[in-house]
Amino acid sequence: MICRRTAHFKKAYQALPEHIRKKAAKAFVLFQENPTHSSLGVKKMQGLKGIWEGRINHQYRFTFHYENQPKTGKTTCVFRNVDNHECLKNP
Repeated sequence: MICRRTAHFKKAYQALPEHIRKKAAKAFVLFQENPTHSSLGVKKMQGLKGIWEGRINHQYRFTFHYENQPKTGKTTCVFRNVDNHECLKNP
């Protein structure tokens, strides 16, 4: 799967504590291998069309959406935000 990160995501990722960045990196590798892996807890966000959330650990989450690329016919995953539960207020 092709994934890209928004500028907001990159800034939020850099602001994470070091030990959470390491866990997040592992979660993103797992996501690319199997986006439906049960440990990620991926689900659609209620009330927000097309935005999904995933779990890094008990406290930290990431949000993303999918974009279809008409020229290639492939789907791109766009990581939007990453932080503690607060990121779910601004996905």
